[in-house]
Amino acid sequence: MKNRILIIVVLLMTSTIIRAQHSEQKYYPVTNPAVKGNLEKWEDVKFGLLMHWGPYSQRGIVESWSICSEDEGWCSRTTDNYVEYKREYENLQTTFNPVEFNPEKWAKAAADAGMKYVVFTTKHHDGFCMFDTKYTDYKITGSKTPFHTNPKANITKEVFNAFRAEGMMAGAYFSKPDWHSNDYWWPNFATPDRNVNYDVTKYPERWENFVQFTHNQIMELMTDYGKVDILWLDGGWVQKMTPEQTQKYNCKPGFQSSRVQSQDIRMDELAAKAREKQPDLIVVDRAVEGSNQNYLTPENTVPKEMLPYPWESCIIMGGGWSYSFNPTFKSGRELVHMLIDIVAKGGNLLLNIGPSPEGTWPQDAFDRLTKIGSWMDINSEAIYETRKIEPYYSGSIYFTQKKDKSSIYVIYTLNDGEALPAEIELQSVQLPENPKVEVLGYKGRIRMKKSTSGYTLSIPKKLQNTPPHKYAVTFRVY
Repeated sequence: MKNRILIIVVLLMTSTIIRAQHSEQKYYPVTNPAVKGNLEKWEDVKFGLLMHWGPYSQRGIVESWSICSEDEGWCSRTTDNYVEYKREYENLQTTFNPVEFNPEKWAKAAADAGMKYVVFTTKHHDGFCMFDTKYTDYKITGSKTPFHTNPKANITKEVFNAFRAEGMMAGAYFSKPDWHSNDYWWPNFATPDRNVNYDVTKYPERWENFVQFTHNQIMELMTDYGKVDILWLDGGWVQKMTPEQTQKYNCKPGFQSSRVQSQDIRMDELAAKAREKQPDLIVVDRAVEGSNQNYLTPENTVPKEMLPYPWESCIIMGGGWSYSFNPTFKSGRELVHMLIDIVAKGGNLLLNIGPSPEGTWPQDAFDRLTKIGSWMDINSEAIYETRKIEPYYSGSIYFTQKKDKSSIYVIYTLNDGEALPAEIELQSVQLPENPKVEVLGYKGRIRMKKSTSGYTLSIPKKLQNTPPHKYAVTFRVY
């Protein structure tokens, strides 16, 4: 029996509301021409690498969160004594010595997989800086860190240089909260949750010190680290709030903190200063509704529907965000299908790998990138410089379209051991007049005939049994 696939219309989602990280968000379109141009370039490249890395990798834990005293699973500790644990955690600086660090190897593997940008953790919530800041000694180049004498000690600079050498865009992940700063977690008070632990209206001078500290560190990254395309800010609870917003935030189901207050770091001013150094800088103030969130970032999830604005799913490849002992990685097939799904819905995929304490990646990470690259070598034109088109998917089939509308791509995803069907029916998809069709990576002819409800692709036996790639096959219609 012939296997006929019916492609049905999926209506374009018109709402501008998305669940982004923790809350529903409205998108504010970019108006700055330089930023708008760089954002379009970012939308063209589709596929990037995220890396969470710091001294915490030595313990294989959830990056900074074990020093946050909220009662959540990701904040669990190895001792019942919080003060002792925090001291031990901060002492990890003295044993962090990633002597096998080789960013050129990472950059080549990422580029070979088809990745086009990197977002690197210059500082996570614990405040440890993976760059040579002059505003704290709690850093990779600090005298207490053994790696500080290594020629590659300024890790952020080395990462950015290596990835830019492969033609990739550079993005700086930066945590707005800093749990090591005495101007954020003041030792005069306990630290009951993730928030600043004093009343910023009662101690405005201390808060201003923290604001200046944050601005100064970000300006170091904007000034001393070459071309930076993306400033990717995490810690969305650090934001300016009205009293009504503060009350609403504190009442969110499942959010334990009861000490949320307006934590204004003057983002408009900061973004303007940063763009004096990096005029086309994309700013991503994650989960903070407003003009400084140039694209939205669903975390470790893929939206179910098409989204009508720039967005990026940040997804863990295996284990956790940071290095995990004996992690289980998503399969190559699963990762390729995820990339196709996200791109068809108009988004980018930012895939996370957590480097080890020695400065290496798990071999499984290289293996997965190689598998993705083998598919991209054949099919990348259906990914890069494309935009969403209705219907974006139905069952096993996904659609993309070149942004100049010169070609439509029909991507048939295959399960393990599955063959292509003898016929594929395309219905309710808008094709060019007298369309022609070819298969990427296949030199044989493909017949397309008009049917009562659309078009039918006839798949030769050879192509059914030996497709160009076992993960997915792309039909180019033009």
